[in-house]
Amino acid sequence: MIQTTEKNRSLTFNVRVVPRASKSEIVGEHDGALKIRLCAPPTGGAANAELVKLLSKTFGVSKSEVQILNGQTAKTKQVCISNITSKNLTDILPVKN
Repeated sequence: MIQTTEKNRSLTFNVRVVPRASKSEIVGEHDGALKIRLCAPPTGGAANAELVKLLSKTFGVSKSEVQILNGQTAKTKQVCISNITSKNLTDILPVKN
């Protein structure tokens, strides 16, 4: 289960990224974090920009409402997204077979 914190109409949670994937997509859960594959390389902030773009598109919020709080150069990052709830996060998770 993804560990989240809701405060002031914002949701904070950890994301585990896998850069240089064939396409950008949300994979599921990994050790309490949302696992995401990114097609961008982890250099020059390209993977972080791709992460913000993917999360804003997935949750239907603007890019300015997605912030990377910690882990800018790490594979595990803490993100905060404004104007969503933990239900929004649960709704976008892939269905396990």
